[in-house]
Amino acid sequence: MSAATSIHITALDGIVNVNSLFTLAVFIGLAWNPTDPNNSLIDPIQHSGCLPGPKIAENLVAFHVYSFSCFLFSSLVALGLKQATRLAHYTNRVVWTFDLAHVNKTALRVGYVVSATGSVLGSVFLMLALVNVAQIKLGVLGCSGGSGHVYGAVVPLVILVPTGLLIYVSTVFYAFTR
Repeated sequence: MSAATSIHITALDGIVNVNSLFTLAVFIGLAWNPTDPNNSLIDPIQHSGCLPGPKIAENLVAFHVYSFSCFLFSSLVALGLKQATRLAHYTNRVVWTFDLAHVNKTALRVGYVVSATGSVLGSVFLMLALVNVAQIKLGVLGCSGGSGHVYGAVVPLVILVPTGLLIYVSTVFYAFTR
């Protein structure tokens, strides 16, 4: 196996593994019942204006489903690329062996970009779902009577996740141009 192909397969395995972890997070999020009154940390008497409406719970579920769809799409594309990189052929001894295939580098690059796009979109939707979780647990953003804890949860999320995605996209772009 050549070093370049080994690197490609390792990168594709990494995409699938990370997407699997995020997909697990999405399933855990979907299993949580956002309408359960015992799941909120908001005191309904003191902060009645901070209680989230049903639209936030609907968005939470929708963003989880969008995120799951994107991660699944990205993983399937990465697995397809991995399978295309390895090709089974028939030998004279009637044994199936796995050898490397000649893969169109342009198609491989496009596949990487498509898979990376699915991962980025899945991460964005997961971040939006987590913003809704924070609003359900701590109070809606912009609440006049809130304690500000929701901003303490959301601000690092909306700074760190896009920063990580920017680094990821930069790395994918760098690999795409080489």
